[in-house]
Amino acid sequence: MVTHILFCLLVFLFSAYLFWTEKTSKRLPPGSLGLPIIGQSLSFLNALRKNTAEGWLQDRIRKYGPISKMNILGTPTVFLHGQAANKFVFTYDGNILANQQPSSIRRICGEKNILELSGHDHKRMRGALLSFLKPDVLRQYVSKMDKEIRKHFELHWRGKNKAMPSMKTLTFNVMSSLLIGIEQGAKRDVLLHLFDKIMEGILSVPINLPFTRFNRSLQARAKIRTILMDLIQEKRAALEHGTAFPQQDLITTLLSLRNEDNSVALSDEEIVDSLVLIMIAGYDTTSTLLSFLIRISANDPSVYASMIQEQEEISKSKACGELLTWDDLARMKCTWRVAMESLRMTPPALTLYRKVLKDFEYEGYLIPKGWQVMLSTSMTHMDDNIFPDASKFDPKHFEIQGSVPPYSFVALEEGLEYVLEWNLQDLKLLLQYIACYKSCNPFLFAYFPSPDEAKFKNASTRFFGIITLHSPTPQLPTHLARMHSRPVALEYNVKMGPFEKSTLLGPKQAANKSIYACDATILDDKHMLYFHLYLMKMWNLLVGQ
Repeated sequence: MVTHILFCLLVFLFSAYLFWTEKTSKRLPPGSLGLPIIGQSLSFLNALRKNTAEGWLQDRIRKYGPISKMNILGTPTVFLHGQAANKFVFTYDGNILANQQPSSIRRICGEKNILELSGHDHKRMRGALLSFLKPDVLRQYVSKMDKEIRKHFELHWRGKNKAMPSMKTLTFNVMSSLLIGIEQGAKRDVLLHLFDKIMEGILSVPINLPFTRFNRSLQARAKIRTILMDLIQEKRAALEHGTAFPQQDLITTLLSLRNEDNSVALSDEEIVDSLVLIMIAGYDTTSTLLSFLIRISANDPSVYASMIQEQEEISKSKACGELLTWDDLARMKCTWRVAMESLRMTPPALTLYRKVLKDFEYEGYLIPKGWQVMLSTSMTHMDDNIFPDASKFDPKHFEIQGSVPPYSFVALEEGLEYVLEWNLQDLKLLLQYIACYKSCNPFLFAYFPSPDEAKFKNASTRFFGIITLHSPTPQLPTHLARMHSRPVALEYNVKMGPFEKSTLLGPKQAANKSIYACDATILDDKHMLYFHLYLMKMWNLLVGQ
């Protein structure tokens, strides 16, 4: 009798389990979780590295619709996108969703960074970080940033032919100086190398084995933590002895914060994790934004001309070598619009993540507890209904403040808006420096495509390649020098005259003739050299002609 009852009970429980599983499965969003742990991680990470992640997500939308399930970085995930999804995630009930990044990001950035905190702790950390970005605090850093950028141009731009590596070095140098107070030297070089190691594995399958990128990133993170902990101890001692002041850099600012009862506001671990997050985010996002701006300068003469006009108006009031002020930055309206449009076209953060604290329904689908929500915040940036002709770079999208609908322009994760502030300040300073530099040490923006990167058809097509800065006086750049041994040089001599640097890089009529009169068979189809017409205007501005 007992055996019969137990058997019936087991049958009932098994039937109930099958019924619940089938019902739950039908309510889950469409899609597949793939293999355990791996899921869709490898294909997604491969798309990220190839800069095709947005297309990867678009393919999922076409296949499954605006909501789908998958497995990303070892966690069952529901993918959402659209204006309504942005609003839902950014205004969620704190009892439903919590801040939590994928395991690889969380373990590298630290458990106590702002993207992992929720509720009171998140507000406390957010307030602490934003205290460093008050206008009265930022004012004192403008000239210091300007000086750092000038130094960077002298040390890292001469003779270089790729923008992105130099931009990353520039961004890191500015952050090292202003955030943690490390100036040029061996310690800064070590940190830069370690952050490069971190970036290799921050978005990877979180398998901690010696041969994996994730393992190498964790090792780099541990070394960075040691360096930052030592810095915190040094700066705490300096504050106590009066040899440092509270707003000297971000570390001293955070160390000086106090609660209402005068207790320490932030632990050392919270400061370290926040610094690692900010430097990782700024290192990648700012350099991407600045590099994209250089590409825009090469591709869109009208946008470039507008920025130069604005920069020239400001530079007229500056003496040679005079550093920028906060008021100078406030006058850069056009530059601000270009920066915002750059963020719209190439947002630094493609996705953000939230942990599901309890079961809830969204658009008729069950989102189970323990899963994560992955939101593609920036896919609304390319919606023609929100931004007319969205695929075209047009700063007029931000000409009227308040014209962009709420939850449609989301450039960065909530809590990282302070990184956006640094992005814009770095960007403005870089542009202003190029314009102000004319009377002191003129440089020329020139376009030198390498044979393997340059693929041109005619002068009217959009072009791709390498943007570089060169002085007009030293020896010919590599790609120009090579043309002496190429048959195309003979054709150039016949049509345009002797191939001399004084002709191509010289002032006034000779340079203008070289650029404006030359046809595409010389500067284009031979895959050797392409000067965009407006670049000669840049030369004239720089040398004051």
